[in-house]
Amino acid sequence: MRTILLTAALLLSGTTGVRAAETNVAVAANFTEPAKEIVKAFETKTGHKALLSFGSTGQFYNQIKQDAPFTVFLAADDTTPAKAVAEGLAVPESRFTYAVGRLVLWSKDPAKVTDEGTLKRAAFEKIALANPALAPYGAAAVQAMTRMGVYEALKPKIVQGNNIAQTYQFVETGNAEVGFVALSQVIVKGEGSRWPVPETLHDPIRQDAVLLKKGEADEAAKAFVAFLKGPESAAVIARYGYGTAAMN
Repeated sequence: MRTILLTAALLLSGTTGVRAAETNVAVAANFTEPAKEIVKAFETKTGHKALLSFGSTGQFYNQIKQDAPFTVFLAADDTTPAKAVAEGLAVPESRFTYAVGRLVLWSKDPAKVTDEGTLKRAAFEKIALANPALAPYGAAAVQAMTRMGVYEALKPKIVQGNNIAQTYQFVETGNAEVGFVALSQVIVKGEGSRWPVPETLHDPIRQDAVLLKKGEADEAAKAFVAFLKGPESAAVIARYGYGTAAMN
């Protein structure tokens, strides 16, 4: 009987001898849906749990500087994780590009967005974008409008979301007829109309991940970073419209 109980206990604890643990991951809002899928696969494969928090890259960085309990940081840019490493908040050499984001102009109205002419005609009352001071997708939107020569004309019509998730909500609820969002937010549903913003109109949205100092000795955090670099995660990332060529 004792042998049977011992065998059951070993099976429940896994065959690797690694004890299941829980870790806190800060995730840029644009990566919400793929992150949820990746975590499900990660938890099934490893037995570890990853608790996800979603928000803007800038806000997360401020929280990390104030000793927030995050162990891994998935940013919407590459400069913020680099700064975290430089300032001693993240583990050196742990930074890598997990995805390359795509910016789209989107409307819930299937006839509203056609091409770049949508911005030039400006036949809308409000256009939404994420706060460019906090969210890289917002900064890319401003770059694109500036390079197109329409930014000054559109400025009075701009409404800002705190992050890309709130920006999407502005358009989804009709508070803005059009908005700059991440392709990943609309690619699965396929509703409305959209124009993929040419990548020549803005700097590349390279999204880097980094293991934070709080995760340096955290087995679940290190396992999550390793899983994010693997083929299962890459397949999810590509399906949501992100580029993956820059990975690793």
